[in-house]
Amino acid sequence: MVLPVLVLAAVSFAAAPDTFFVRTDGGSAGQCDGRHDAAYGGAGLHQECAWRHPFEALPPGGPARIAGGDTLVIGSGNYRIGAGAAGTDALEKCRRDWPWDCHLAVVPGGPSPAQPTRIVGAGFDRGCPAAPQLWGAERASTVFDLSGSSNVMLACLEITDRSGCIEFHARDTQRCARESPPYGDWASTGISAVDSANVLLRDLDIHGMAHDGIRAARVRDWTLEHVRIDGNGWAGWNGDAGGGASSDGGTLLFRDVEIGWNGCGETWPAREHDGCWGQEQGGYGDGLGTGATGGDWLFDRVDVHDNAQDGIDLLHAEAGATITFRDVHAAGNAGNQLKATGSVRVENSRIDGTCAALATQHGLDAGDACRARGNSILLRLPAGAHASISGDTISGEGDCLIGLECAGEGCASATASVDGNRLSGSQRSGRDARLPCSLWVDPALHGASVLFSHNDVQSTRNAGCPAETHGCAEN
Repeated sequence: MVLPVLVLAAVSFAAAPDTFFVRTDGGSAGQCDGRHDAAYGGAGLHQECAWRHPFEALPPGGPARIAGGDTLVIGSGNYRIGAGAAGTDALEKCRRDWPWDCHLAVVPGGPSPAQPTRIVGAGFDRGCPAAPQLWGAERASTVFDLSGSSNVMLACLEITDRSGCIEFHARDTQRCARESPPYGDWASTGISAVDSANVLLRDLDIHGMAHDGIRAARVRDWTLEHVRIDGNGWAGWNGDAGGGASSDGGTLLFRDVEIGWNGCGETWPAREHDGCWGQEQGGYGDGLGTGATGGDWLFDRVDVHDNAQDGIDLLHAEAGATITFRDVHAAGNAGNQLKATGSVRVENSRIDGTCAALATQHGLDAGDACRARGNSILLRLPAGAHASISGDTISGEGDCLIGLECAGEGCASATASVDGNRLSGSQRSGRDARLPCSLWVDPALHGASVLFSHNDVQSTRNAGCPAETHGCAEN
Protein backbone atom coordinates (compact mmCIF):
# COMPACT_ATOMS: atom_id res chain seq x y z
CA MET A 1 0.00 0.00 0.00
CA VAL A 2 1.41 3.37 -1.02
CA LEU A 3 0.67 6.15 1.40
CA PRO A 4 -0.07 9.55 -0.11
CA VAL A 5 2.64 12.10 0.34
CA LEU A 6 1.44 15.38 1.74
CA VAL A 7 3.48 18.35 0.60
CA LEU A 8 3.16 21.37 2.82
CA ALA A 9 3.85 24.62 1.06
CA ALA A 10 6.25 26.83 2.95
CA VAL A 11 4.65 30.13 3.57
CA SER A 12 6.87 33.06 4.37
CA PHE A 13 5.38 35.75 6.54
CA ALA A 14 7.22 39.03 6.39
CA ALA A 15 7.39 40.81 9.70
CA ALA A 16 4.97 43.70 9.93
CA PRO A 17 6.70 47.08 10.09
CA ASP A 18 7.06 48.50 13.56
CA THR A 19 7.30 52.01 14.99
CA PHE A 20 9.94 53.08 17.49
CA PHE A 21 10.31 56.33 19.43
CA VAL A 22 13.16 58.53 20.63
CA ARG A 23 12.71 61.24 23.26
CA THR A 24 15.20 63.30 25.23
CA ASP A 25 13.63 61.89 28.43
CA GLY A 26 13.83 58.28 27.21
CA GLY A 27 16.14 55.53 28.36
CA SER A 28 18.80 53.25 26.95
CA ALA A 29 18.02 50.20 24.85
CA GLY A 30 18.35 48.12 28.01
CA GLN A 31 16.03 50.31 30.00
CA CYS A 32 13.32 50.89 27.35
CA ASP A 33 11.85 48.84 24.54
CA GLY A 34 11.64 51.92 22.28
CA ARG A 35 8.13 50.99 21.15
CA HIS A 36 6.24 53.47 23.31
CA ASP A 37 6.16 57.26 23.13
CA ALA A 38 6.69 57.68 26.85
CA ALA A 39 9.42 58.88 29.21
CA TYR A 40 11.63 56.46 31.13
CA GLY A 41 10.48 56.35 34.74
CA GLY A 42 14.02 56.22 36.13
CA ALA A 43 14.13 52.60 37.32
CA GLY A 44 13.97 49.11 35.88
CA LEU A 45 14.86 47.41 32.63
CA HIS A 46 12.85 46.65 29.50
CA GLN A 47 10.22 49.22 30.34
CA GLU A 48 7.53 50.42 27.96
CA CYS A 49 9.16 53.73 27.04
CA ALA A 50 11.07 55.56 24.32
CA TRP A 51 14.79 55.45 23.67
CA ARG A 52 16.88 58.43 24.72
CA HIS A 53 18.88 58.95 21.53
CA PRO A 54 18.86 57.91 17.85
CA PHE A 55 22.07 55.96 18.61
CA GLU A 56 19.93 53.43 20.49
CA ALA A 57 18.17 52.63 17.21
CA LEU A 58 21.19 53.00 14.90
CA PRO A 59 24.27 52.45 17.09
CA PRO A 60 27.62 53.47 15.57
CA GLY A 61 29.02 50.42 13.82
CA GLY A 62 25.66 48.63 14.00
CA PRO A 63 23.77 46.40 13.95
CA ALA A 64 20.62 48.49 13.79
CA ARG A 65 17.88 47.80 16.29
CA ILE A 66 15.23 48.71 13.73
CA ALA A 67 14.49 46.74 10.57
CA GLY A 68 13.88 47.75 6.99
CA GLY A 69 10.40 49.21 6.65
CA ASP A 70 10.19 50.33 10.30
CA THR A 71 9.55 53.93 11.39
CA LEU A 72 11.71 55.77 13.92
CA VAL A 73 10.01 58.89 15.32
CA ILE A 74 12.42 61.34 16.96
CA GLY A 75 10.94 63.77 19.48
CA SER A 76 11.74 67.47 19.58
CA GLY A 77 14.97 68.59 21.19
CA ASN A 78 18.60 68.18 20.20
CA TYR A 79 20.76 65.09 19.90
CA ARG A 80 24.54 65.08 19.71
CA ILE A 81 25.82 62.80 16.92
CA GLY A 82 29.41 61.91 17.72
CA ALA A 83 31.73 60.91 20.53
CA GLY A 84 30.48 62.17 23.87
CA ALA A 85 26.83 61.45 23.19
CA ALA A 86 24.96 59.42 25.80
CA GLY A 87 25.98 55.77 25.80
CA THR A 88 29.03 56.12 23.55
CA ASP A 89 31.83 55.81 26.12
CA ALA A 90 32.28 52.08 25.61
CA LEU A 91 31.72 51.98 21.84
CA GLU A 92 34.70 51.07 19.69
CA LYS A 93 33.54 53.41 16.90
CA CYS A 94 33.49 56.32 19.35
CA ARG A 95 37.01 56.06 20.74
CA ARG A 96 38.51 59.41 21.68
CA ASP A 97 41.45 58.88 19.31
CA TRP A 98 39.29 57.53 16.44
CA PRO A 99 35.91 59.30 16.64
CA TRP A 100 35.07 59.98 12.98
CA ASP A 101 33.07 56.75 12.65
CA CYS A 102 30.90 57.70 15.62
CA HIS A 103 27.77 58.42 13.63
CA LEU A 104 24.42 56.79 13.02
CA ALA A 105 24.69 53.28 11.60
CA VAL A 106 23.69 52.72 7.98
CA VAL A 107 19.93 53.07 7.72
CA PRO A 108 18.45 49.66 6.79
CA GLY A 109 16.64 49.91 3.49
CA GLY A 110 12.93 49.25 3.23
CA PRO A 111 11.54 46.19 1.44
CA SER A 112 9.97 48.27 -1.37
CA PRO A 113 9.37 51.88 -2.48
CA ALA A 114 5.85 51.54 -1.06
CA GLN A 115 7.21 50.46 2.33
CA PRO A 116 10.27 52.59 3.05
CA THR A 117 12.23 52.80 6.25
CA ARG A 118 11.27 56.13 7.80
CA ILE A 119 13.43 58.26 10.10
CA VAL A 120 11.24 61.23 10.96
CA GLY A 121 10.81 64.01 13.44
CA ALA A 122 7.69 64.03 15.56
CA GLY A 123 5.01 65.96 13.73
CA PHE A 124 6.36 65.02 10.30
CA ASP A 125 2.76 64.32 9.25
CA ARG A 126 1.44 67.57 10.78
CA GLY A 127 3.54 70.21 9.05
CA CYS A 128 6.73 69.61 11.03
CA PRO A 129 6.14 72.20 13.80
CA ALA A 130 9.38 71.56 15.75
CA ALA A 131 12.00 69.49 13.94
CA PRO A 132 14.50 67.76 16.24
CA GLN A 133 18.10 68.83 15.80
CA LEU A 134 20.74 66.17 15.10
CA TRP A 135 24.11 67.88 15.39
CA GLY A 136 27.47 66.37 14.56
CA ALA A 137 30.46 66.62 16.86
CA GLU A 138 34.05 65.49 17.35
CA ARG A 139 34.87 65.16 13.64
CA ALA A 140 32.10 62.68 12.83
CA SER A 141 32.35 61.95 9.12
CA THR A 142 28.60 62.16 8.62
CA VAL A 143 25.32 62.33 10.50
CA PHE A 144 23.22 60.00 8.30
CA ASP A 145 24.68 57.18 6.19
CA LEU A 146 22.50 55.85 3.37
CA SER A 147 25.27 53.96 1.58
CA GLY A 148 23.71 50.93 -0.06
CA SER A 149 20.31 51.85 1.41
CA SER A 150 17.24 52.07 -0.79
CA ASN A 151 13.58 52.77 -0.04
CA VAL A 152 14.24 55.32 2.71
CA MET A 153 12.45 58.45 3.89
CA LEU A 154 14.06 61.16 6.04
CA ALA A 155 11.64 63.89 7.10
CA CYS A 156 11.20 66.77 9.54
CA LEU A 157 14.79 66.93 10.76
CA GLU A 158 17.42 69.62 11.32
CA ILE A 159 20.91 68.34 10.51
CA THR A 160 23.86 70.53 11.47
CA ASP A 161 26.88 70.97 13.72
CA ARG A 162 27.76 73.68 16.22
CA SER A 163 30.94 75.17 14.83
CA GLY A 164 31.66 77.75 12.15
CA CYS A 165 34.82 75.96 11.03
CA ILE A 166 35.40 74.58 7.53
CA GLU A 167 37.34 71.36 7.00
CA PHE A 168 40.77 72.00 5.40
CA HIS A 169 40.13 75.74 5.02
CA ALA A 170 43.10 77.79 3.81
CA ARG A 171 42.96 80.16 6.79
CA ASP A 172 44.00 78.91 10.21
CA THR A 173 41.25 80.88 11.91
CA GLN A 174 38.57 79.18 9.81
CA ARG A 175 40.02 75.65 9.63
CA CYS A 176 38.57 72.80 11.70
CA ALA A 177 40.86 71.10 14.21
CA ARG A 178 41.88 67.67 12.89
CA GLU A 179 45.25 66.90 14.45
CA SER A 180 44.37 65.77 17.98
CA PRO A 181 41.32 65.45 20.23
CA PRO A 182 39.22 67.12 21.32
CA TYR A 183 38.26 68.15 17.78
CA GLY A 184 35.28 70.32 18.65
CA ASP A 185 31.61 70.50 17.79
CA TRP A 186 31.88 69.89 14.06
CA ALA A 187 31.10 67.11 11.62
CA SER A 188 31.96 66.73 7.96
CA THR A 189 28.74 65.87 6.10
CA GLY A 190 25.01 65.87 6.80
CA ILE A 191 23.87 62.95 4.61
CA SER A 192 26.21 60.53 2.81
CA ALA A 193 25.07 58.04 0.21
CA VAL A 194 26.34 55.85 -2.61
CA ASP A 195 24.42 53.11 -4.43
CA SER A 196 21.11 54.25 -3.01
CA ALA A 197 17.70 54.34 -4.71
CA ASN A 198 14.13 55.46 -4.03
CA VAL A 199 14.91 58.00 -1.32
CA LEU A 200 12.62 60.83 -0.19
CA LEU A 201 14.08 63.78 1.72
CA ARG A 202 11.31 66.07 2.97
CA ASP A 203 11.21 69.03 5.34
CA LEU A 204 14.92 68.94 6.11
CA ASP A 205 17.18 71.81 7.14
CA ILE A 206 20.78 70.78 6.43
CA HIS A 207 23.18 73.56 7.32
CA GLY A 208 26.57 74.49 8.69
CA MET A 209 28.39 71.21 8.03
CA ALA A 210 32.17 71.47 7.78
CA HIS A 211 32.34 69.90 4.32
CA ASP A 212 29.13 68.96 2.43
CA GLY A 213 25.46 69.19 3.17
CA ILE A 214 24.73 66.09 1.07
CA ARG A 215 27.35 63.86 -0.53
CA ALA A 216 25.47 61.52 -2.84
CA ALA A 217 26.70 59.62 -5.90
CA ARG A 218 25.50 56.61 -7.87
CA VAL A 219 21.99 57.32 -6.64
CA ARG A 220 18.74 56.69 -8.49
CA ASP A 221 15.24 58.11 -8.09
CA TRP A 222 15.82 60.58 -5.28
CA THR A 223 13.28 63.27 -4.38
CA LEU A 224 13.90 66.39 -2.31
CA GLU A 225 10.86 68.38 -1.19
CA HIS A 226 10.94 71.41 1.11
CA VAL A 227 14.64 70.97 1.80
CA ARG A 228 17.10 73.73 2.73
CA ILE A 229 20.83 73.14 2.14
CA ASP A 230 22.68 76.15 3.49
CA GLY A 231 26.11 77.28 4.66
CA ASN A 232 28.09 74.07 4.22
CA GLY A 233 31.84 74.57 3.95
CA TRP A 234 32.53 72.89 0.61
CA ALA A 235 29.31 72.12 -1.28
CA GLY A 236 25.59 71.89 -0.80
CA TRP A 237 25.18 68.70 -2.88
CA ASN A 238 28.45 67.01 -3.81
CA GLY A 239 27.77 64.31 -6.40
CA ASP A 240 31.33 63.15 -6.96
CA ALA A 241 32.15 59.85 -5.24
CA GLY A 242 35.86 60.30 -5.97
CA GLY A 243 38.14 57.67 -7.41
CA GLY A 244 35.44 55.88 -9.38
CA ALA A 245 32.13 56.01 -11.18
CA SER A 246 29.63 58.50 -9.79
CA SER A 247 26.87 58.44 -12.39
CA ASP A 248 23.30 58.83 -11.18
CA GLY A 249 20.15 57.56 -12.86
CA GLY A 250 16.41 57.59 -12.82
CA THR A 251 14.59 60.77 -11.79
CA LEU A 252 16.32 63.30 -9.54
CA LEU A 253 13.60 65.72 -8.40
CA PHE A 254 14.23 68.92 -6.44
CA ARG A 255 11.00 70.74 -5.56
CA ASP A 256 10.69 73.74 -3.23
CA VAL A 257 14.38 73.52 -2.37
CA GLU A 258 16.79 76.27 -1.26
CA ILE A 259 20.54 75.89 -1.85
CA GLY A 260 22.57 78.84 -0.59
CA TRP A 261 25.83 80.02 0.95
CA ASN A 262 27.70 76.79 0.33
CA GLY A 263 31.47 77.17 0.25
CA CYS A 264 31.04 79.50 3.25
CA GLY A 265 31.21 78.98 6.97
CA GLU A 266 28.17 79.33 9.20
CA THR A 267 28.55 80.61 12.72
CA TRP A 268 26.67 78.99 15.57
CA PRO A 269 24.20 79.85 16.94
CA ALA A 270 23.83 83.10 14.97
CA ARG A 271 23.89 81.31 11.58
CA GLU A 272 25.82 84.12 9.92
CA HIS A 273 28.02 83.41 6.90
CA ASP A 274 31.71 84.13 6.53
CA GLY A 275 34.96 82.58 5.31
CA CYS A 276 33.64 81.98 1.79
CA TRP A 277 36.30 80.37 -0.40
CA GLY A 278 36.61 79.01 -3.92
CA GLN A 279 39.20 77.33 -6.13
CA GLU A 280 41.72 80.17 -5.88
CA GLN A 281 42.06 79.40 -2.17
CA GLY A 282 41.89 75.62 -2.56
CA GLY A 283 38.19 75.36 -1.80
CA TYR A 284 35.07 74.54 -3.76
CA GLY A 285 31.64 76.09 -3.27
CA ASP A 286 29.13 74.68 -5.78
CA GLY A 287 25.55 74.75 -4.62
CA LEU A 288 25.12 71.47 -6.50
CA GLY A 289 27.86 69.78 -8.48
CA THR A 290 28.43 66.27 -9.80
CA GLY A 291 30.91 64.09 -11.56
CA ALA A 292 29.90 62.40 -14.80
CA THR A 293 26.23 61.63 -14.40
CA GLY A 294 23.14 60.50 -16.20
CA GLY A 295 19.55 60.78 -15.07
CA ASP A 296 16.55 62.99 -15.59
CA TRP A 297 17.00 66.05 -13.38
CA LEU A 298 14.09 68.36 -12.57
CA PHE A 299 14.51 71.55 -10.54
CA ASP A 300 11.08 72.99 -9.78
CA ARG A 301 10.70 76.11 -7.62
CA VAL A 302 14.33 76.01 -6.54
CA ASP A 303 16.21 78.99 -5.09
CA VAL A 304 19.98 78.69 -5.55
CA HIS A 305 21.95 81.70 -4.37
CA ASP A 306 25.19 83.07 -2.93
CA ASN A 307 27.25 79.92 -3.39
CA ALA A 308 31.01 80.42 -3.59
CA GLN A 309 31.32 78.78 -7.00
CA ASP A 310 28.56 77.72 -9.43
CA GLY A 311 24.91 77.64 -8.47
CA ILE A 312 23.95 74.36 -10.15
CA ASP A 313 26.76 72.66 -12.08
CA LEU A 314 25.64 69.74 -14.24
CA LEU A 315 28.21 70.42 -16.94
CA HIS A 316 29.53 66.89 -16.42
CA ALA A 317 26.16 65.34 -17.23
CA GLU A 318 26.29 62.66 -19.91
CA ALA A 319 24.90 63.21 -23.39
CA GLY A 320 21.70 61.29 -22.67
CA ALA A 321 20.82 63.25 -19.55
CA THR A 322 17.75 65.50 -19.51
CA ILE A 323 17.73 68.55 -17.27
CA THR A 324 14.84 70.92 -16.61
CA PHE A 325 15.00 74.18 -14.67
CA ARG A 326 11.44 75.37 -14.06
CA ASP A 327 10.58 78.43 -11.98
CA VAL A 328 14.16 78.56 -10.68
CA HIS A 329 15.68 81.61 -9.02
CA ALA A 330 19.47 81.71 -9.31
CA ALA A 331 21.40 84.75 -8.11
CA GLY A 332 24.67 85.84 -6.53
CA ASN A 333 26.60 82.64 -7.18
CA ALA A 334 30.27 83.40 -7.75
CA GLY A 335 30.66 81.38 -10.96
CA ASN A 336 27.95 80.49 -13.43
CA GLN A 337 24.41 80.54 -12.11
CA LEU A 338 23.25 77.47 -14.09
CA LYS A 339 25.35 75.15 -16.24
CA ALA A 340 24.44 71.82 -17.76
CA THR A 341 25.12 69.34 -20.55
CA GLY A 342 22.51 67.27 -22.39
CA SER A 343 19.01 68.15 -23.45
CA VAL A 344 18.21 71.14 -21.24
CA ARG A 345 15.17 73.33 -20.65
CA VAL A 346 15.24 76.62 -18.73
CA GLU A 347 11.73 78.01 -18.43
CA ASN A 348 9.90 80.69 -16.46
CA SER A 349 12.97 81.33 -14.32
CA ARG A 350 14.82 84.35 -12.93
CA ILE A 351 18.56 84.19 -13.41
CA ASP A 352 20.62 87.06 -11.99
CA GLY A 353 24.32 86.67 -12.66
CA THR A 354 25.62 88.99 -9.93
CA CYS A 355 28.75 86.88 -9.83
CA ALA A 356 30.96 89.39 -7.96
CA ALA A 357 28.66 89.77 -4.96
CA LEU A 358 30.57 87.50 -2.56
CA ALA A 359 33.91 89.20 -3.30
CA THR A 360 32.78 92.48 -1.77
CA GLN A 361 31.98 90.80 1.53
CA HIS A 362 31.98 87.38 3.24
CA GLY A 363 35.68 86.75 2.50
CA LEU A 364 35.67 85.38 -1.06
CA ASP A 365 38.95 85.96 -2.91
CA ALA A 366 38.54 88.43 -5.77
CA GLY A 367 40.04 85.84 -8.13
CA ASP A 368 37.04 83.60 -7.52
CA ALA A 369 34.51 86.26 -8.46
CA CYS A 370 32.87 85.53 -11.81
CA ARG A 371 35.00 82.43 -12.36
CA ALA A 372 34.44 80.46 -15.57
CA ARG A 373 33.64 83.86 -17.12
CA GLY A 374 30.68 84.33 -14.85
CA ASN A 375 28.10 83.51 -17.51
CA SER A 376 24.56 83.54 -16.19
CA ILE A 377 23.64 80.36 -18.13
CA LEU A 378 26.10 78.00 -19.81
CA LEU A 379 24.82 74.97 -21.72
CA ARG A 380 26.92 72.36 -23.47
CA LEU A 381 25.19 70.62 -26.39
CA PRO A 382 26.04 67.05 -27.41
CA ALA A 383 25.04 65.42 -30.69
CA GLY A 384 21.29 65.36 -31.21
CA ALA A 385 20.48 67.35 -28.07
CA HIS A 386 17.97 70.18 -27.90
CA ALA A 387 18.24 73.15 -25.55
CA SER A 388 15.38 75.52 -24.86
CA ILE A 389 15.58 78.80 -22.92
CA SER A 390 12.14 80.40 -22.87
CA GLY A 391 10.08 82.82 -20.82
CA ASP A 392 12.95 83.75 -18.51
CA THR A 393 14.34 86.96 -17.04
CA ILE A 394 18.12 86.77 -17.36
CA SER A 395 20.55 89.43 -16.17
CA GLY A 396 24.22 89.46 -15.27
CA GLU A 397 27.62 91.09 -15.11
CA GLY A 398 29.79 88.22 -16.39
CA ASP A 399 31.08 87.66 -19.91
CA CYS A 400 27.73 86.61 -21.40
CA LEU A 401 24.19 86.11 -20.27
CA ILE A 402 23.84 82.87 -22.26
CA GLY A 403 26.63 80.66 -23.57
CA LEU A 404 26.15 77.63 -25.84
CA GLU A 405 29.10 75.25 -26.20
CA CYS A 406 29.82 72.15 -28.27
CA ALA A 407 30.01 68.91 -26.27
CA GLY A 408 32.07 66.63 -28.49
CA GLU A 409 31.75 65.19 -31.97
CA GLY A 410 28.50 65.54 -33.82
CA CYS A 411 27.32 68.61 -31.93
CA ALA A 412 26.38 70.22 -35.26
CA SER A 413 23.26 68.02 -35.12
CA ALA A 414 22.15 69.77 -31.90
CA THR A 415 19.45 72.42 -31.85
CA ALA A 416 18.70 75.30 -29.51
CA SER A 417 16.02 77.93 -29.12
CA VAL A 418 16.21 81.12 -27.08
CA ASP A 419 12.81 82.76 -27.19
CA GLY A 420 10.56 85.07 -25.24
CA ASN A 421 13.16 86.12 -22.68
CA ARG A 422 14.06 89.45 -21.09
CA LEU A 423 17.83 89.88 -21.24
CA SER A 424 19.69 92.72 -19.55
CA GLY A 425 23.34 93.23 -18.71
CA SER A 426 25.30 95.41 -16.32
CA GLN A 427 28.93 96.41 -16.11
CA ARG A 428 30.86 94.78 -13.31
CA SER A 429 32.44 97.22 -10.91
CA GLY A 430 36.21 97.55 -11.23
CA ARG A 431 36.51 96.08 -14.72
CA ASP A 432 36.87 97.70 -18.12
CA ALA A 433 33.83 99.21 -19.80
CA ARG A 434 32.55 95.94 -21.16
CA LEU A 435 28.96 94.83 -20.93
CA PRO A 436 28.09 91.13 -21.18
CA CYS A 437 27.01 89.69 -24.49
CA SER A 438 23.42 88.52 -24.73
CA LEU A 439 24.29 85.23 -26.49
CA TRP A 440 27.54 83.46 -27.31
CA VAL A 441 27.58 80.45 -29.63
CA ASP A 442 30.66 78.24 -29.75
CA PRO A 443 32.14 78.31 -33.29
CA ALA A 444 32.46 74.53 -32.94
CA LEU A 445 28.65 74.41 -33.12
CA HIS A 446 28.97 75.46 -36.77
CA GLY A 447 25.97 73.98 -38.59
CA ALA A 448 23.81 73.57 -35.49
CA SER A 449 20.42 75.24 -35.60
CA VAL A 450 20.09 78.06 -33.07
CA LEU A 451 16.93 80.20 -33.06
CA PHE A 452 16.98 83.55 -31.22
CA SER A 453 13.42 84.83 -31.23
CA HIS A 454 11.19 87.46 -29.58
CA ASN A 455 13.65 88.42 -26.87
CA ASP A 456 13.75 91.84 -25.18
CA VAL A 457 17.46 92.71 -25.02
CA GLN A 458 18.96 95.68 -23.17
CA SER A 459 22.48 96.80 -22.17
CA THR A 460 24.49 94.03 -23.80
CA ARG A 461 27.39 93.94 -26.26
CA ASN A 462 25.22 92.26 -28.89
CA ALA A 463 21.49 92.16 -29.24
CA GLY A 464 21.19 88.69 -30.72
CA CYS A 465 23.17 86.17 -32.72
CA PRO A 466 26.95 86.69 -32.62
CA ALA A 467 28.18 88.04 -35.95
CA GLU A 468 30.79 85.31 -36.34
CA THR A 469 28.35 82.43 -35.81
CA HIS A 470 26.76 80.55 -38.69
CA GLY A 471 23.52 78.69 -38.09
CA CYS A 472 22.13 81.18 -35.59
CA ALA A 473 18.91 82.77 -36.87
CA GLU A 474 17.06 85.74 -35.40
CA ASN A 475 13.35 86.28 -35.55
